[in-house]
Amino acid sequence: MKFGRTILIVISLWIAVITVLHGALNLRWFDKKAEVGTTKTFGVGFLPVTCHLTCPVTHFINKEMEGRDMFQPMRFSGWPELKEMFIGRSKDMPASFILAPMAIALREQGVKIKIVHLGHRDGSAVVVHKDSGIFQTADLRGKTIAVPGRYANQRLIIFRELKKVGMNFDDVKIVEMPPPDMPAALQSRAVDAITSGEPFMGQAELDGYGRTLWQAKDVWPGFISCVLAVHEDAIRDHRAEIQRLVNGIAASGKWIDQSMAHRMDAAQFVAANYYNQNPRLLSYVLAKPPDRVTYSRLKPLRAEFEEIERLGKEAGILQGTAHFEDYVDDTFAPDPMVVQAPHFEVKK
Repeated sequence: MKFGRTILIVISLWIAVITVLHGALNLRWFDKKAEVGTTKTFGVGFLPVTCHLTCPVTHFINKEMEGRDMFQPMRFSGWPELKEMFIGRSKDMPASFILAPMAIALREQGVKIKIVHLGHRDGSAVVVHKDSGIFQTADLRGKTIAVPGRYANQRLIIFRELKKVGMNFDDVKIVEMPPPDMPAALQSRAVDAITSGEPFMGQAELDGYGRTLWQAKDVWPGFISCVLAVHEDAIRDHRAEIQRLVNGIAASGKWIDQSMAHRMDAAQFVAANYYNQNPRLLSYVLAKPPDRVTYSRLKPLRAEFEEIERLGKEAGILQGTAHFEDYVDDTFAPDPMVVQAPHFEVKK
C-alpha cells in the first residue's frame, strides 16, 4: 500500500511539473511579455519626471478602459541605468523615453534606434536661490550650475541663453547631478543654479527657497527635452505594436491637455501608482502655470532637431555625424490636429 501511494504521489507530482513547464514554456503563463489577446506587451522605460508623463498616463487609461496592458512601464531612478537597460536589453525594453541629444548621440555611436514621437514640450526651468543676486542670465557669470548630464537638453538651453549675452561655458561652472538631488543642493547653496525637467524645479519653488530665473517656454518656445525612441528591430518586427504605443501616447497627451481636471487627475494617479511622489508636487507643476509643460504637439519636426544638432555640435556634446533622417522615423506620429483624446474620466 505504501509503495502504491508513493507511486501515485510521484506520478501526480510529475504531471504537475509537466503542466507548469508547459504553461511556462509554451503558454508563457509567467512571462510579463506574453501575448494578451493579439497584442504583445513589452517594456517601455521612463523616469518619474513630467517629461515622461504620457507613459504612465497611457498605461493607466488603457488598463482602465480595456482591462489589459498595452505595454509594461519600467521605472528608473536615473539616466545611466535607463540608458544601459535600453542599449543592452533591447528585447526586454525596446522602447524608452530618453533625452533628445542622448538619442542623437547614441545614433552617432552606432546604436540603431529611431525617435518616433516627442514626450512633451517645455517643462524645464533654471532656478536660483531666492536670496541670490541672480536676476538675469548675465548674473550667472562665475556661478555653478547643475545640469542632469552631458546629453541633457538643459545643458543646451544654458548654452543657448549664454550665447545671447555674449557668454559661453567658460564663463560658468557646469556640474552634472541627478535631478532629485538638485533641490537640496540649491537649498544648501552647494550650487548657484539648477536646471532639469520637472517636477524638481517646481519642488524648489514650492518649498520656498527657489526662484525661477526663466522657464524654458519663455526663452525657447516649444523646447524639447525628451523623446520616445525605439530600436529599429522592434520597428521592423513589431510595427503594429509600436504604432499602437505611439497612438496611445499621442491620445493621452491630448487628454492631459484637455482640461485642468484631467491634469489634476493625472497628478493623483501617476504620483500614487508610478512615480512614488507626493501628488501635491505634480499638481503644482501641472498647474502653475498651466502651460509650464504641454503634451499636445508631439510630432517630431526636422527644423527643431536640426537646431538641437547645431547647438549640440557647438557645445561639444554631438559630433554632427547623425542627421534627422538617420535618427527619426516620423511615419508613426499622427498629425496633432487629428489626434483625439480618449473618452475617459477617473472614477471618484
